[in-house]
Amino acid sequence: MFTLRRIICLLLALFLYLSSLPPLTAEAADVNPYQERLALYKKMETVTNVPWYYLAAVDSYERGLRKARRDRPDAEGFISIYYAQEEWVGPLNPNKDDVDPTTISLFEGIGLDGNGDGKALLSDDEDVLYTLARYLESYGFTEEDFRIALWHFYQREQSVTIVSGHALIYKQHQRLDLHNHAFVMPLNHNYSYKSTWGDRRGWGGRRIHEGTDLFANYNVPIQSSSHGIVETIGWNPYGGWRVGIRDLDNIYHYYAHLNGFEKGIEKGTIVEAGQIIGYCGSSGYGKPGTQGKFPPHLHYGMYRDNGITEWSFDPFPSLKQWERTAKQAKKSKA
Repeated sequence: MFTLRRIICLLLALFLYLSSLPPLTAEAADVNPYQERLALYKKMETVTNVPWYYLAAVDSYERGLRKARRDRPDAEGFISIYYAQEEWVGPLNPNKDDVDPTTISLFEGIGLDGNGDGKALLSDDEDVLYTLARYLESYGFTEEDFRIALWHFYQREQSVTIVSGHALIYKQHQRLDLHNHAFVMPLNHNYSYKSTWGDRRGWGGRRIHEGTDLFANYNVPIQSSSHGIVETIGWNPYGGWRVGIRDLDNIYHYYAHLNGFEKGIEKGTIVEAGQIIGYCGSSGYGKPGTQGKFPPHLHYGMYRDNGITEWSFDPFPSLKQWERTAKQAKKSKA
């Protein structure tokens, strides 16, 4: 039989146990973040008439920036758009924790109340998204208006290009869950590769190898490893015939030394993970059309953008992961 003392001890133990658990974030909760975000985007579209895919594009870009930069904390909710506290409440506002939309406006802060609770909270997804939507709305609703708004927001042409590309991808697919990947070659072809990122390269001056070489026969199909948009295509003296695709995590995927491009692949083309974009070759290291200075292979590189600059990182771990996933999928279908 339970005594009052024993019940109190059990409750105290339960309280201590629950207190020791990590906080439940939006990402960790048993919800679909894509559905939650899309609902927020479409709600703000209804309120402001700003197309939801514009809001999704900025949010996706900002999510990538948070992953790439150490000076920004992880997002607490579903929306990753970042505003500095001082910008939110106003640079001359003596109350740096101000949540009153009236005084925030008085001190020329940008924070707005997006859900009608009388508060402008930097930690509230609806308030943050509404603030962005009203900013975009002030410039207009066309694609050109969107690009102008982005230029004033980021003051960087590359950021404008990336966010605009995100918007086109979301507009075409009409959904958000576009972050799956594919291996860069069909598994039924012979190929080999190892980690070569950082190796020395001599042609064209001393430099490091900014990618992984996957050796295969001529004209083996090359597949896009991600959903994205073709940002660059054509000849490069180092990479020969190459394609550059930007994904929704702001990562630039570089496919070089191709023997040719798949029909219909051009600048601005929106591609899906696993879609054929070109064919393995040995082009490069010279003027347009130079071939055969090395065995046929795909040079595959990955570059991360942090809103200020862009740098390469080792794609080998990602390639191995995508290859394993592809093999498991093939095995499960057999």
